Amino acid sequence: MTLFFFLVAVELKRELVLGELRHPRMAALSVSAALGGMGVPAALYLLLQSGRPGEAGWGAVMATDTAFVIGCLALLKSRIPQSLRVFMLSLAIVDDIGAILVVAIGYGGHQLAWSALAVAAAGLAVVRLMALVGIRSMSLYVLAGAFIWFAVDRSGIHATITGVLLGLMTPTGRWVSDERLYRILDRVVAHPAGNEGSGATRDRQSLRLAETAARETLAPAERIQIALHPWVAYLVMPLFAFANAGVPLSLGDLGDAVTVAVFVGFALGKPAGILAFTWLALRLGAIKPAELEWKLLAGGSILAGIGFTMALFISNLAFDRSLLNQAKLGIFLASLFSAAVGLALLFWVTRQGKRAP
Repeated sequence: MTLFFFLVAVELKRELVLGELRHPRMAALSVSAALGGMGVPAALYLLLQSGRPGEAGWGAVMATDTAFVIGCLALLKSRIPQSLRVFMLSLAIVDDIGAILVVAIGYGGHQLAWSALAVAAAGLAVVRLMALVGIRSMSLYVLAGAFIWFAVDRSGIHATITGVLLGLMTPTGRWVSDERLYRILDRVVAHPAGNEGSGATRDRQSLRLAETAARETLAPAERIQIALHPWVAYLVMPLFAFANAGVPLSLGDLGDAVTVAVFVGFALGKPAGILAFTWLALRLGAIKPAELEWKLLAGGSILAGIGFTMALFISNLAFDRSLLNQAKLGIFLASLFSAAVGLALLFWVTRQGKRAP
């Protein structure tokens, strides 16, 4: 799961530096909506579970499942504007970061080993120094990241926070500009083919230089995202889902207190918090794209109640065995409800636009 969190943090870093979130007033809309989408569900859950055995599970209703939400939006294709996809992606990424911090702080160990934390901090400083001096070997960064992961794990803080920290430290700038790449490629094309042997000839050196330059025109954040995305999407997340999704279903369990609290937190708390904090952000000066109408925001906010992956992850940390199945059932029911209602609403509000010439 650290790889998943690392990838989410890299995506957030790219959005902050290169994407929509680089504009503060645009970013304020998504960030505010994400804060509402985390705070209101947690508050509703605590209201329903205050003083009960499941009270500690408030963090389980905070996280939106980015992959499922973007997948649902993909079903709508051109019916919805790109601004809604960007808004929901930014919201979900900030939401995931918030959930990761909740995991690290709220559900980590209570006894902190300060010596291990100091070692982890030193490891992060080394990684930063490596980037400053221009070290580009991914193998060295992987070794440093593994060292930091073990140190954080020994410290008592949940080790997945390592993925967030390293992801946010990943450079988004390219090491080779397009102009320099073109000059190198011109040198390769202009270099006549020699009749020398297969050793370290000038043309072979030029080709190797061109290969390195072409690779380095991609920023480290982009290269890592391209390399890790298939592994996380098709191996890490399915394995996690298969390992944690199993739950016995019974109609008698539908009224359990934890199941009801989780369902209410996701199905009602998520859209209420997102819409309320979006309105508040606009009142305070945030900017909303003109085509991002409130009825589209309402549909998107309902889809945000899909909380599969991170919700299961936090539930495993927050609940004991007697309550875990109740929480899982609430997550599944809320996710199904949010997906069905959110998609139905978005199909309905975009039906006229789809028929227009």
